[in-house]
Amino acid sequence: MKLFKLSDMYSVVCTWNKTGYGFRHVATLIKNGQELGQAKACYYNRTWERYEYETVLKAVVSKFFGGVEEKFFMQVIEGGF
Repeated sequence: MKLFKLSDMYSVVCTWNKTGYGFRHVATLIKNGQELGQAKACYYNRTWERYEYETVLKAVVSKFFGGVEEKFFMQVIEGGF
């Protein structure tokens, strides 16, 4: 499990699970301690990310935000953690 802080109000908790065909990353978006929802990314072998959970972080931001907020959080993610 790993916690990524996007802003003062938003954070994302990421975990991974083994599956029958490989593994998956799951990202849970949290606003002020309240869970808003999840996104997942499935893999058969390994990821090609710059850092662990990058793809699923982008997926959860795209799923729950739009416009200026999405652009801002994507820049935070692109900057790395």
